[in-house]
Amino acid sequence: MTLAPEGRKLLRVEQRNSAVPVERKPEWIKAKVQMGPEFVQLKNLVKKEGLHTVCEEAGCPNIFECWEDKEATFLIGGSECTRRCDFCQIDTGKPSPVDMFEPTKVARSVQAMQLRYATVTGVARDDLADEGVWLYAETVRKIHELNPGTGVELLIPDFSGRPEHIAAICDSKPEVFAHNVETVPRIFKRIRPAFRYERSLDVITQGRDLGMVTKSNLILGMGETREEISEALRDLRAAGCDLITITQYLRPSERHLPVDRWVKPQEFVDLQNEAEEIGFLGVMSGPLVRSSYRAGRLWATAMRKKGWEIPAALAHIESSGTTRQEASTILAAHS
Repeated sequence: MTLAPEGRKLLRVEQRNSAVPVERKPEWIKAKVQMGPEFVQLKNLVKKEGLHTVCEEAGCPNIFECWEDKEATFLIGGSECTRRCDFCQIDTGKPSPVDMFEPTKVARSVQAMQLRYATVTGVARDDLADEGVWLYAETVRKIHELNPGTGVELLIPDFSGRPEHIAAICDSKPEVFAHNVETVPRIFKRIRPAFRYERSLDVITQGRDLGMVTKSNLILGMGETREEISEALRDLRAAGCDLITITQYLRPSERHLPVDRWVKPQEFVDLQNEAEEIGFLGVMSGPLVRSSYRAGRLWATAMRKKGWEIPAALAHIESSGTTRQEASTILAAHS
């Protein structure tokens, strides 16, 4: 393999990755396809509006379950990222000009879908003077304006760790301020060369200090050790992270980082217990859990444990649907 699907020449790291065949998934990594009426409706609407969703762009295995329960994740800022992480399916390249109407488009789609909870994330936009801060913040504002009964989680890049950028994001008042660390310090630079581990922790701390419910994610199976996972969990909690999702790395294509190991469900259960013991307010842990999986439920859990009042308009978020991808559920199904 010498060319990427879009026709460009493969990067050296992609050539090296391509020498390793795509791994066969173990039996416990399965997602049932259940295309209910709510899922079909949302899929048709996303296509009609020309929106980019992480659910589709990243090939999320939980799209059927989440969309059926009126939760969805939107990708803003275009479909190409100015940075490249070795695990990420989103294309790297020169992004298109910012669509100034995108915040309104997303908000109107949330309204049409009657979503209970929306996660908004986006590509890194290092080509912009504000790195895309206005776009992220304005999308939150527009969603809240048109959808007072919808919770909004904002999953951001690091915005170079600049305090003025983080403050502008928090001023838009998302229910959850999320930034994903993804992996452990030893292999961080190799896998996420445009990011910095300590800077990512600082972004979370800034969000905490500005009064946000904070959240992050760890992906397992990229070369980390069990001890390093525990270390990263402690680092995140010390940085002020309230909520954590823990998941298995699934290789998007042969151009991406090979899978180092398949983490068994019991280890995910053990990690959930460990994270709760060290003080995380909410944890979702399982092979097919993703950072936005059951996001509304986690937010409500954090609010209750912090002793903060859940607004009446958002009280319905506490009663969410199934959690088929939690490791404990998977173990029960195979016992």
